[in-house]
Amino acid sequence: MEQSGSSLVASLLPLLILFGIFYFLIIRPQQKQVKQHKEMIEGLKKGDKIVTSGGIYAEVVKPEDDFIKVKIADEVFVKISKDYVAKKLDNEQNS
Repeated sequence: MEQSGSSLVASLLPLLILFGIFYFLIIRPQQKQVKQHKEMIEGLKKGDKIVTSGGIYAEVVKPEDDFIKVKIADEVFVKISKDYVAKKLDNEQNS
């Protein structure tokens, strides 16, 4: 009986090691990136420059609950979903 129990552990050990490697190399970094992106979205304020996932450069006019009102050109204002903000531009990247 003891041999079958130890063979079960021996057969599951490679799977557990593989899951551990998978977690630390893929799942954990992705969760960290999602958390940072969410914090960036929540921290947007008037005047911040952003890029949408569609590649549109815009300036935040008014952050709201689910949407952000942005200015994409002179006198051109649109509302976009917070889900489509790809990144916030630093002051050095504004052009």
